[in-house]
Amino acid sequence: MAVTYPSEFTLPQRKRTDRSSTARWIISHFIHYWYLGLMMSIGAFGNAALAAAVPVLIGDAFNLIAENPEQLQGLLRIAFVIAGTQALRGVLQLGRNFGAELIGQRMERDIRDEIYVSLLGKSMTFHSLQPVGDTMARATNDVREINLMFSPGINLVIGSGNFLLMPVLLAPRYHPSLIITPVLFFIGYLIALWQYLRELQPITAEVRQTFGQINTRLAEAIDGIETVKGMAQEGSEVHRFETNAARFRDAYVKQGDVEARFLPLLLLGVAEAAGFIHSLILYDLGILNIGNVVAYFGLLQLFGFPTFVSLFAYSQVSLGLAGARRILDLINREENLDQNRSGFSGSPHGEVEFKNVAFSYDGENALEGISFNARPGQTVAIVGQTGSGKTTLVKLINRTYDITQGQVLVDGIDVRDWNLEALRRNISIIEQDIFLFSRTIAENISFGLPEATQEQIESAAKAAQAHDFIKEFKEGYQTTIGERGVTLSGGQRQRLALARAFLTDPSILILDDSTSAIDSATEDRIQRAIYSAARGRTTFIITHRLSQIRWADLIIVVRKGRLAAIGNHEELMRTSEAYRRIFSEK
Repeated sequence: MAVTYPSEFTLPQRKRTDRSSTARWIISHFIHYWYLGLMMSIGAFGNAALAAAVPVLIGDAFNLIAENPEQLQGLLRIAFVIAGTQALRGVLQLGRNFGAELIGQRMERDIRDEIYVSLLGKSMTFHSLQPVGDTMARATNDVREINLMFSPGINLVIGSGNFLLMPVLLAPRYHPSLIITPVLFFIGYLIALWQYLRELQPITAEVRQTFGQINTRLAEAIDGIETVKGMAQEGSEVHRFETNAARFRDAYVKQGDVEARFLPLLLLGVAEAAGFIHSLILYDLGILNIGNVVAYFGLLQLFGFPTFVSLFAYSQVSLGLAGARRILDLINREENLDQNRSGFSGSPHGEVEFKNVAFSYDGENALEGISFNARPGQTVAIVGQTGSGKTTLVKLINRTYDITQGQVLVDGIDVRDWNLEALRRNISIIEQDIFLFSRTIAENISFGLPEATQEQIESAAKAAQAHDFIKEFKEGYQTTIGERGVTLSGGQRQRLALARAFLTDPSILILDDSTSAIDSATEDRIQRAIYSAARGRTTFIITHRLSQIRWADLIIVVRKGRLAAIGNHEELMRTSEAYRRIFSEK
């Protein structure tokens, strides 16, 4: 039965999985491809059985020659049987390898799909604390390790397991006592393998963890490359990367050290020697003939395949399990937010009320005792010193973060009782740090409304004072911009973000210092655009610009996470020392 955990959004995925443990999670993925597993198992058994047929038939050939050296017809018959069995063995081996490879590739696809859906469903609290580089390592390389765990990992494990059985099953056909060596080797092999895997498991976990640390540091350095170069810190960044790379290398060296002490290699030599001596003793007693000795020793040599491939295969399985644990840990990070599919999903009028709201972030109180009411259509300016909690306050409205105490109501309904998707579709936030995708300008503007027409896109761009500079590009609205909009100026990025917000026509508009990177000439035009866009909708403006603060219907002064004052400009100038101080600093 599928186990689910709370997530901010429940998005569609191909398969339902059991996430209660790593083993159950992998099995719940594998069970969808049981028929491929059956194909792999049949192929593995047939491959081993037909491999065991070769020493048996060669033993028969030795007996024929010993009885009559001129038994050419009998030898030809045995040769043709060997050729036929090995041709069939090739087909079965192809089926085994094909089944394993297909399972691995399909599971990699499904797990990539699951982790991507899971990441999209996580809240901003999760993404704020989770390093991007480590996430990328889990979503790419760790997922790939699960593929390799099945092919060649588990494929070789199942194949070698069948090779272990054949000498045990076939040795008694020559003499019951000949089963002793294969059984003892089998038991010794399992004990040595258990010890090997127990020692290997924490090391492979360390390998995957140190690889994640490398990716985290690399992602941070690339994302902050402008800062690195601006501060001439290339050398120190290289040193940090080399330190992480050394940890990764040391973990791999530890893994190699454990693999080098793989005990079954010694057991194989002992078993072959002991089995050969045993068969020679029985031959000397007249119990076995020369063909039996040859066949039995050939069967013992079948142990060579599982012994040698286990050195690689079980390491690959251990790496795959370590990767699976890291992926499942990421997917299973529990969230306090949920989509609330059955919640209210109407169109809000825009009334926003805070009732004694408190919010703690990572154990620290960010907001406390916040109460106010913004009526539909009002423009609310939120002012205060840097770090006072202004941005955190507005992000409680659309549940980017969830309150720890009190109530936030939209149209008199607690935001936790809203369908989260419906709530957010009616709230547009323009962040201080504008994010644009590496897509066309038109696609960036229509991101919140993919079905928008070109006419609607251009209308929104004109309202945001972006149309003129867009038309200056050679390809206009079809111009592809760089990742995060690095090919644009700060003011151009903010105007595109405004256009994106205007296009969705939200009931509640939140502008988080959204004109900070705009020159004075453009600011006047955008101010008029914002003033026009604010009509009929509730608008929250976080700003330090007095020109925007003055025309707000309601001004909220936040100081150290608390409500210091509330009112319009004239009232606060008369009654609030904190507001006057902010105003006098301008």
